[in-house]
Amino acid sequence: MRVFTRLVTLVAVLGALGVAMAQPPASLRIMAPASPGGGWDGTSRAMQTALQEAGIVSNVEVFNVPGAGGTIGLAQLATTESSQEDILMMMGLVMVGAILSNDAPVTLANTTPIARLTAEYEVIVVPANSPHQTLQDLIDAFRADPGAVSWGGGSAGGTDHILVGLLANAVGVDPTLVNYVAFSGGGEALASIMGGQVTAGVSGYSEWAGQIESGDLRVLAVSAPEPVEGIDAPTLREAGVDLELANWRGVVAPPGISDEARDALVATVDAMVQSEAWQAQLEQYGWISAYMSGDEFAAYLQEEDARVTEVLRAVGLVD
Repeated sequence: MRVFTRLVTLVAVLGALGVAMAQPPASLRIMAPASPGGGWDGTSRAMQTALQEAGIVSNVEVFNVPGAGGTIGLAQLATTESSQEDILMMMGLVMVGAILSNDAPVTLANTTPIARLTAEYEVIVVPANSPHQTLQDLIDAFRADPGAVSWGGGSAGGTDHILVGLLANAVGVDPTLVNYVAFSGGGEALASIMGGQVTAGVSGYSEWAGQIESGDLRVLAVSAPEPVEGIDAPTLREAGVDLELANWRGVVAPPGISDEARDALVATVDAMVQSEAWQAQLEQYGWISAYMSGDEFAAYLQEEDARVTEVLRAVGLVD
C-alpha cells in the first residue's frame, strides 16, 4: 500500500509539472566526482537514500570518479557517458571554479543541467590542540607570515579555496601568498588537519560534523551572514572579517540525451525534493534547500560561471 501511495504521489507531481508522460528511470546511477567522504559523495548518497526510501527509483547506485575538482568525472560524463539516460553527476560551485583553475577542456556547457539541490555555509576549523583559539589568532599568524599558515580544503579553485582567497583580501594579505593545500575529498583533508599537516581546514560543516561535535576539531568561524543554529562559532563578520560565502550543490546529466529523458530526470528530482525522505536528509546534514531545476538552473549555471570567473581573477587564482 505504501509503494502504491508513493507512485500515486509521483504521478500527481509529474502531472502538475506538465510532464505526465515522463516516467522515472527504473534504475539510476549517480556519479560523485570526488573521493569518498566529501560533500559530493555525501550528497550523492543522501539522494540515493531519499530516492529509494520514497519509492521514486527502486535501484540507485553511487560511484566515485575522483580528481581535479571533479573535472575528471565531468570529462567522463561528457564522453563515455554521453547520451546515457540513466545517470546523474553531482556537482556544484566547487566544479565551476575547478573548471576555470584547471583550464579544463570540458565544461558544464557539455552537460544537461537538471537541478540545484542544496546550499551550505563554510566553516574554518583547527584541530583541538591548535594554539589558535580564535579566528583572530589565526589571522594574526596569517598576516605575520602568510606562507607559514597552510590551509587544507577541497580542490584548487573550489569554494574552500575561494573563501581563503577572499579572506586574504579582506585581512590585507596578498592572495598569491596563500599556502593552500588541495585535496580531492573531505576524508583526505580531514586526515591532514587531524594529523597536523596543515594549520587550518576549510569546508562545509556537514563534512566534518562528527569531528566537530566530538571536540576533535574546533570551529573558528562560519561563512554565514548570521549565526547558524547548531554551530557554536561566530560568523566571519562577528569575528571581524566582512565576508560571507555559501557553497551549493546540484546535479547534471550527460549531453545528448532526449528531451523526454531530461524531463523525466527533472521530474524525478522534483519529486524527491518534495518527499519526507529528502527533508530528513536535509535535517540530518544541516543543509539548506536551494532548489531550482530545468531551464532556471541552466540559466543560473551561466550566471555562476561569470561570477566565479570574476572572483577567481580578483583573488589571483586564474588569469
